[in-house]
Amino acid sequence: MLDSFALLAFLNREKGYEKVRLLLEASQQSKEPLLMNEINIGEVYYIIGKTTSVERAEEFLHRLEMLPIKPIPNSFADVVDAARIKARFRISCADAFAVATASRMNAVIVTADSEFQQVEHLVTIDWL
Repeated sequence: MLDSFALLAFLNREKGYEKVRLLLEASQQSKEPLLMNEINIGEVYYIIGKTTSVERAEEFLHRLEMLPIKPIPNSFADVVDAARIKARFRISCADAFAVATASRMNAVIVTADSEFQQVEHLVTIDWL
C-alpha cells in the first residue's frame, strides 16, 4: 500500500522512486494492484496543486488512471478508525487514514515519511 510520500517520490523522481517504480511494475505484471486510500490520493493532488499548479494536479489524476493503483474508499467506520489513530498519535490526518486502511486490509505501507515510526507497532512499514 502506498502513502502519498511514496507516490510523490515516484512522480517527482525523488529518493526512493526506483523502489516504487519496481513495485508498480511488479503490480502490473501480477495483475494485483497496489492499494492507496482515497484520502492519500487527495493529498497527492493538493500537494501537486499547491507546489506547481492545479493543471499539473489534474494531469496527475489522469496518470493515476493508468497506474496499477486501487483507490480504497472510506466508510463512516473507516473515518472513525482513522480519527482514533489521529487522536492517539502525532501524525497527519491523511497518514492516519493510511494506517487505518493498512490495518484493516492487512497491508504493508510503503513510505519514507518519518511520522510512521510511531505507529510501527500497529502496521508494517516498508521504508523507502
